[in-house]
Amino acid sequence: MPNPFVHIELNTQDLGKAKSFYSSLFDWKLEDVPMGEAGSYTTIGVGQGTGGGMMQHPMPGEPSMWLPYVEVNDIEATTAKARELGAAVIRECIPVAEIGWLSIFIDPTGAALALWKQKK
Repeated sequence: MPNPFVHIELNTQDLGKAKSFYSSLFDWKLEDVPMGEAGSYTTIGVGQGTGGGMMQHPMPGEPSMWLPYVEVNDIEATTAKARELGAAVIRECIPVAEIGWLSIFIDPTGAALALWKQKK
């Protein structure tokens, strides 16, 4: 399938509470990973299916939200195309550690979506 959902991420204002809730609700394996200056990141291992992560929301005061990621071959071109089609890009393409790149936009209906390009 081209452009599959590959990751889902919780941006939360209370990471401890979220970790406690979801580890009690589901049989997820949560693992804290240091992310340098960005603090820490909690990966979510789900066994089968698309895994994800949790992190302290990077925008204080904004509501907690789940953000899905879609894999693309050319993140710059896809981000530009989303903008041309009416999306508001809220995070331009940025590198993520040594693993890939991401961008985030709000589509014309108001829904947030992230794009992901894996480093080969």
